[in-house]
Amino acid sequence: MLRAAVLVSGGGTNLQAILDAVKCGTITNTEVVGVISNNRNAYALERARAAGVPAKCVSPKEFQDRADFNKALMDAIDELCPDLIVLAGFLVVIPSELIRKYENRIINIHPSLIPAFCGTGYYGLKVHEAALERGVKVVGATVHFVDEGTDTGPIILQKAVEVQEGDTPEILQRRVMEQAEWIILPKAIDLIANGKVSVQGRHVTIVR
Repeated sequence: MLRAAVLVSGGGTNLQAILDAVKCGTITNTEVVGVISNNRNAYALERARAAGVPAKCVSPKEFQDRADFNKALMDAIDELCPDLIVLAGFLVVIPSELIRKYENRIINIHPSLIPAFCGTGYYGLKVHEAALERGVKVVGATVHFVDEGTDTGPIILQKAVEVQEGDTPEILQRRVMEQAEWIILPKAIDLIANGKVSVQGRHVTIVR
């Protein structure tokens, strides 16, 4: 049974997609053992509690410096003994020590087809604003392993979504979530839980 810890910062729609997929059996062989947020007011914490999942806030505002926060975050994660850490809209730079300790065991969902519209400064609505400003016809989402770069880790899954005439960033964001993020993030977790993902360098192979 894969022990998954989910890290969130906001509303937790991707967390809800994971919880629903575990409940209905789309994600198999997996237990969500805890949810951690850097934001005490994150609705994601309420989603976790409603599902009976332990939820905790570790906020950088409560520590004098980043090193103390990083240690507290790592301690909170280690307490859960996770096999996999899922970043589901976690808007915090992950400590290098954590990445090294959990190498190829941290995954992230990004709302674009990497390498487009990714890296420093591209998060949340900003991704969709940039895509519409550039006039692209296809956007999407990517699930990737986390390395010490920003959105540079090995890509696990991607799914494309068409841009439609009259889209606003908010409308496009919602469509990407519904048609891509909420589908490929649970799928990636299920593949990992069942030993169907292997990593060599920057390349991921899915065992069918």
